[in-house]
Amino acid sequence: MDRAQKEAAVAELTEHLKGAEAVFAVDYRGISVTQAAELRRRLAEADASFRVVKNRLAKRAAADAGTDGIDDLLVGPTALTLIKGDAVVAAKAISTFHREHDVLEFKGGLMDGAPLDAEGFGTIARLPGVDVLRGQLVGIAASPITGLVRGLGSMVSGLAIALGQIAEQGLVSGEAPAADEPAADEPAEEEPAEEEQPAEPEVTETAEETSEKSESDGEQEPPAESEE
Repeated sequence: MDRAQKEAAVAELTEHLKGAEAVFAVDYRGISVTQAAELRRRLAEADASFRVVKNRLAKRAAADAGTDGIDDLLVGPTALTLIKGDAVVAAKAISTFHREHDVLEFKGGLMDGAPLDAEGFGTIARLPGVDVLRGQLVGIAASPITGLVRGLGSMVSGLAIALGQIAEQGLVSGEAPAADEPAADEPAEEEPAEEEQPAEPEVTETAEETSEKSESDGEQEPPAESEE
């Protein structure tokens, strides 16, 4: 690598360090070219890149980017994972790759500007990713609405079943009964019978009244005396 190539490599690494949210340093000894390509594909899901750069050039790039805390990690064969996306997904990818191939020993790193040791790295690798957490949050927020919808659906279904049973029993029909005809289930009201008026008592004359009447009829004016 000539001087121009070195300068280009330092400038490129400097830009990546400036835009990285987290930096993981790993010992890449034992990894094959094919395995490195596979790891790069996995890290792409977290918007992360895997770079093998000479320690001296990496230190220059870190100084130019103002990234402190990684100089002590740049000892021996070191590869840097520069993460712009989800650091949890990147940590999972490296941790899983290490278990599968027994390579990529974690040396240390930075996350949000703070040092990250091996124990912290293992804790992050066991966390759910951001997308998973978002899905869980949406599920929690939607659960009361889902319960309400299910409750309303059950109420409507129960009402429909009850109405169907009533219709089967003939208690509900599609036509209303005629106004001048009593409903089938209700007895017709009988008109109240007219009360018979008591007959007026016949007026009978008492004996006393008859006697008085006879006397009245018997009293006649005396005939006038004729003049001779």
